[in-house]
Amino acid sequence: MTRPPAPRVLLTDSIHPICKQLLRTAGFDAHIAIGKTRDELLTLAPSAQAWIVRSGTTIDHTLIEAASSLRVIGRAGVGVDNVDLDAATLRGILVINAPEGNTISTAEHTVAMLLAVSRKISAATRSLKDGEWRRKDFTGTELYEKTLGVIGVGKIGRAVASRMAGFEMRIVGYDPVLSSEVATALGIELMSMDDLLAESDFITVHTPLNDATRGLLNDDTFSKCKHGVGIVNCARGGIVDESALLRALVDGKVSGAALDVYSEEPPPEGLHALISHPAVVATPHIAASTEEAQEKVALQVTEQVIRALNDEPVQNSVNAHAIRMASQPEVRPYAILGEKLGKLAQQMVDSRIAQIRVGCRGEIPKRHAEVIEVAVLKGILSGLSTRPVNLINAPVLASELGLKSGVETHPVEDAFVNRIDVVIEGDDAPVSVSGSLFGDREPHIVRILGFRMDVRPEGILLLYRNIDKPGMLARVGAILADEGINIAALALGREKPGTEALTAINVDEPIPERVLRVISALQGVSGVRLIRL
Repeated sequence: MTRPPAPRVLLTDSIHPICKQLLRTAGFDAHIAIGKTRDELLTLAPSAQAWIVRSGTTIDHTLIEAASSLRVIGRAGVGVDNVDLDAATLRGILVINAPEGNTISTAEHTVAMLLAVSRKISAATRSLKDGEWRRKDFTGTELYEKTLGVIGVGKIGRAVASRMAGFEMRIVGYDPVLSSEVATALGIELMSMDDLLAESDFITVHTPLNDATRGLLNDDTFSKCKHGVGIVNCARGGIVDESALLRALVDGKVSGAALDVYSEEPPPEGLHALISHPAVVATPHIAASTEEAQEKVALQVTEQVIRALNDEPVQNSVNAHAIRMASQPEVRPYAILGEKLGKLAQQMVDSRIAQIRVGCRGEIPKRHAEVIEVAVLKGILSGLSTRPVNLINAPVLASELGLKSGVETHPVEDAFVNRIDVVIEGDDAPVSVSGSLFGDREPHIVRILGFRMDVRPEGILLLYRNIDKPGMLARVGAILADEGINIAALALGREKPGTEALTAINVDEPIPERVLRVISALQGVSGVRLIRL
């Protein structure tokens, strides 16, 4: 009797040999197809039951549709932005990653970069290789008893902190969701961003790149730093404004910088002045490029792919819960609404988050309260965590950060028979938002900070408080019009005429920071912020 062919696992990026070895030992056909064109991938896709990639292959919805037998996609690394998660989820295809394999390698590279900056190793090496002997020009700085500011205290930030504590540095940290109790247990002094900038001798960033962190270190934040601060970025290109960093290096505000990542990779000619600056240590995105890290991520993802193909429970699936939700049409719209409310509330909080409360009103939200709570956590953490956040890991990440959350059910109290309330409590006044579904189950925001509103939670939202009097909206509208920014929709909320009101304007494109400053300067306008949903 002819044996059926072994299930095929497609490998389209260079990956550690242990991957192929494990697959073949488990009885699978490890089909290596590196460097194939898109047309060739479309031809290969239908035969694959599993597909393992690194960052070189983009598995978009077209490839997913072509892969008619595909059951699982494995990403040998953390980020899954090169996989169309929505398309995979709708097809019921598991997407698995390896979130922890490169933590140690990246942390060790950060330590090496800190040492290189403090001792001017790159410039000294270059000088000596050029035949010079200029010892006095390369006098360094000890790390002992200096203050290290860690922006983003996730797994890598914590690993860096623990290693630099061995140098007897004072470790301070900024993380908008980390609890003070967890920070203390880690030996990290938690403080505000401004205090960290003012007190740090060296700053290392370990945040994700998103709208909130893009250009996080810029002209304004550099101006708040100590003179002669050292900067290290081994996280994501774009977190540091490279033009601002060059200006700070030229005027001496920054004494040295170490970069492993860049806003464009490989760096274009326009970044040459920064990279070639004598006080800059630059490496080509190699923080995670160690033999050990590559073996770890290959081992982790391959073992999980094998388990998935054998119908066994898996870890590190970024969409398993979402797949189950996709099969429940009743709960999915409420989970989407909960995530949107979480994103909105998080972007309205300026202080540390201490606690999250989720309220569910009405029959359907009450029945699925736990799922909705997880969706809210996903929305809140998606802009803050250094790891990709999904419906599987959101509760775990919240627990690691010491973030407390709870869900409550309440009776219906107004016209919205099914309503979700989200309240974030922190050092400042609580932030509260509410939402419901209208018509054909479309999500709407119905309350913001106690104001009754009707806002579609999509795109870019300009939110501000203003005195309720004639002409206020016209002034803001004129500023946006002068900048060519189109208003898609708007909503107003007020208690009674002539008092403080809340205005929400949906716009078609991002509003530059300088324009937000102009709006903030209007008499009677306050609390201006740009929300991305």
